[in-house]
Amino acid sequence: MIAEPLSVAHLLARTWWLVLLRGLAAILFGALALLWPHLTLVILVILYAVYALSDGVFALAEALRGGGIVPRWWLVVIGVANLVAGVAALAWPALTAILLIILIGVSAVARGLFEIIGAVHMRKVIDNEWMLIASGTISVLFGAGVVLAPRAGALALAWLIGVWAIALGVLIVALALRLRRLRRRL
Repeated sequence: MIAEPLSVAHLLARTWWLVLLRGLAAILFGALALLWPHLTLVILVILYAVYALSDGVFALAEALRGGGIVPRWWLVVIGVANLVAGVAALAWPALTAILLIILIGVSAVARGLFEIIGAVHMRKVIDNEWMLIASGTISVLFGAGVVLAPRAGALALAWLIGVWAIALGVLIVALALRLRRLRRRL
């Protein structure tokens, strides 16, 4: 049984505040990466792990709060992928810079692809789904760049991660505010 796109929009509109929390967590993570670009790799790993874990928890909470059968598998995939990435980063904080960069890049590509898929499913229900498509595209481009050039310096990586996270967070906050307005109409 395939659920209507309205079910996905209704789910996200009901949990708009969880989407908002995801955006705010991304902005906070990005600001910290920009404020302290000379952090050691271990601290950067911990910052990323905390962000990935919080984003994973919020994404899973969005998926679980829907009730009923609606297509929310993409939120579960995003949540689980970020939880795995966060736990791995905490379990092995001395990962080499290349492994950390590849982990962040692959996670960003997966996240971006599933956000784009989610936006395509919601395009008939909400206006300006481009915000979710844009955040997905930013994640895919960021992740691909990181995977293709893993030997970039830690300082450059910190700045790139900070800018990516802030841009992603702003787009997610904007989406959350649109979902809040949609909730009033549903």
